[in-house]
Amino acid sequence: MDQKQIVTQMINFNKSTFDSSFNAMITLQDQAEKMVFGYLDKATWFPEEGRKAVNEWVDTYKKARENFKSSYDENYQKVADYFMKFTKEEKAAKTASTK
Repeated sequence: MDQKQIVTQMINFNKSTFDSSFNAMITLQDQAEKMVFGYLDKATWFPEEGRKAVNEWVDTYKKARENFKSSYDENYQKVADYFMKFTKEEKAAKTASTK
């Protein structure tokens, strides 16, 4: 098997693994968020300023999570494009040499 093909498969495997793990993390965070807000709804003694702080915290970690994911996707795409470009150039060179 060609080394470039092996590297490409490894990169795709890592992308798939990351996406699955990231989605599992999102699910856990969303469930934790539901639990916290459910608790806050029933905790009448909890101050309004504390509720605002929790809302800001949730918004902050969601934005950070989205930024992290978009950064990962962008960099993955750069790596994938690099290997696709390299593979295309190599195929073109092989085709030109056989003519």
